[in-house]
Amino acid sequence: MSSVTYATFPWLTTIILFPIAASLLIPFIPDKDGKTVRWYALIIGLIDFALIVYSFYTEYNFANPGLQLVESYAWVPQLDLRWSVGADGLSMPLIILTGFITTLAILASWPVTLKPKFFYFLMLAMYGGQVAVFAVQDMLLFFLAWELELIPVYLLLAIWGGKKRLYAATKFILYTAGGSLFILLAALAMAFYGDTVTFDMRAMLSKDFPLQMQLFLYAGFLIAYAIKLPIIPLHTWLPDAHGEATAPVHMLLAGILLKMGGYALIRMNVEMLPDAHATVAPALVILGVVNIIYAALTSFAQRNLKRKIAYSSISHMGFVAIGMASFTDLGLSGAVLQMVSHGLIGASLFFLVGATYDRTHTLMLDEMGGVGKQMPKIFSMFTACSLASLALPGMSGFVAELMVFVGFATSDAYSSTFKVIVIFLAAVGVILTPIYLLSMLREIFYGPENKELTSHEVLVDAEPREVFIIAALLVPIIGIGFYPKLLTQIYDAKTMQITERIRQSLPSLVHVQRVAPSPALSFQMLESPAIR
Repeated sequence: MSSVTYATFPWLTTIILFPIAASLLIPFIPDKDGKTVRWYALIIGLIDFALIVYSFYTEYNFANPGLQLVESYAWVPQLDLRWSVGADGLSMPLIILTGFITTLAILASWPVTLKPKFFYFLMLAMYGGQVAVFAVQDMLLFFLAWELELIPVYLLLAIWGGKKRLYAATKFILYTAGGSLFILLAALAMAFYGDTVTFDMRAMLSKDFPLQMQLFLYAGFLIAYAIKLPIIPLHTWLPDAHGEATAPVHMLLAGILLKMGGYALIRMNVEMLPDAHATVAPALVILGVVNIIYAALTSFAQRNLKRKIAYSSISHMGFVAIGMASFTDLGLSGAVLQMVSHGLIGASLFFLVGATYDRTHTLMLDEMGGVGKQMPKIFSMFTACSLASLALPGMSGFVAELMVFVGFATSDAYSSTFKVIVIFLAAVGVILTPIYLLSMLREIFYGPENKELTSHEVLVDAEPREVFIIAALLVPIIGIGFYPKLLTQIYDAKTMQITERIRQSLPSLVHVQRVAPSPALSFQMLESPAIR
């Protein structure tokens, strides 16, 4: 049974506001070289992450698909606007991911020397804003959190980015802020529809929107969230942003910001507008396949290391679109797992790209080569993270993509011909991924040395701080790969509830089968309540 559980302590409010309030104290910290403020920011990040973990282990119930840790305070009673926050199986894994990645991103910011106080102020302010996006349960609050989160990213790109940083930052803000207008319009339409005016997401779930209106709302949300996920052709801001960002900002972009788009699509398009989703889902599957194939092929042509990894991220997000349109518990579970998995893997790869650039001072693959002997630790870590990205068995990416494949293949919502075509094309994308990633490793670390590079630079291997960051990311990547139930048990009850809701919008199906494990899949690696 789904039930709302109120928090015994304002955990989520504290987790959101604590880093924001702490950031306001940074200007008053006496610090000349930035060393004090970076330790201050790291301690605040660790405390907030500890609060997230503690509240999760003490008050979160895996079996309850409803909202938990709920807090609701009056804001503007005339419009039923409230400070309303809560977490369920869809948001809790991403809140944990946000705390984990952001804290590591602060640690990755150690080399920042330009305006360190302002930099860490933005990092902490963004911390709270990111958690708010996943936790708020009021549509207007969601819109405000979505908008406020854009400002720190814009400034982090515009001030600490590369040579084309202003172009990349402006393109980012135009795309994402323009998409936000569609969120506001759709939210207002949903709030004022019917006899009651409410921005509460739970109340909106009970409103009976006609199909035509659902399609209108679905289109508005899809444009906004397809930009952030991103879905082709609304993706072009991402390679430019990644091409100019610093390593910590890379980690936040790949690890958290892209997941906001996937989260919002599942939360609003799939759960709140099930009839429209049943109509649009085949198009979403096609967009997911286009993402996988087009971005993988485009990654081949990139000679800039950051842009190559950026297009790889776009390709992997295609599996999220296919999973959420599969109409099966397993497919939707795989989509959520893919978001968390890519958050960890993407953050690790972009951090290593930044570490490599700090030593070689180049991002062009043509100017690299043969540095593996001088940087064996970075070579080993880069190889491990690349293997995770190409979905090597035993790593989280493999489990996530396999769940999406099997979930979609066993869905009764599509014809056999359509499923065969989609699976074949998606499999082509899976085959392309190891080709461009392994060729990337070869060009960076193998082959003849670039004498012009090595004669002017001393290529220092990874320092303990960098090894720790990658080790911290690899532990959950491998842990989830071998035992995915560590993560899936958090959200299985919620994904099953969502799938059951959208099944009711498929009038042509009397029953959409639950996925039962075949003998080929009945190994412990896929032991999960989603596979029953």
